[in-house]
Amino acid sequence: MIDHKILIEGSLLKPNMVTPGADCPDRKSPQEVAWMTVRTLSRTIVPALPAITFLSGGQSEEDASLHLNAMNSLQGIAKPWALTFSYGRALQKTVLKVWSGKPENVVAAQAALLERATANGLASLG
Repeated sequence: MIDHKILIEGSLLKPNMVTPGADCPDRKSPQEVAWMTVRTLSRTIVPALPAITFLSGGQSEEDASLHLNAMNSLQGIAKPWALTFSYGRALQKTVLKVWSGKPENVVAAQAALLERATANGLASLG
């Protein structure tokens, strides 16, 4: 980034979390995903970067929120960047499914949006 004269302090990184592959039988807990993700970031990302905005990376909405919450709750490891979502699937999938493009589903979709936004907002705080 420095070689290309990119202002690190004005940049955001949009990676995936460190999770097992979809076909991996050895599922990891949110705490294990959090530890591996933050440890990897702490070894590779400079503290000057203001925020890391995660992609869902094929995770369910619930898993993505649980993993982000676990990352922000980690103790004993430096997290000099804000850790949050690049809101895509983790915010919209259920909302779009509930709405289904039908006017009669708008209120239910709004309730689903509020639920997902609240869960993701809390996950960003740990």
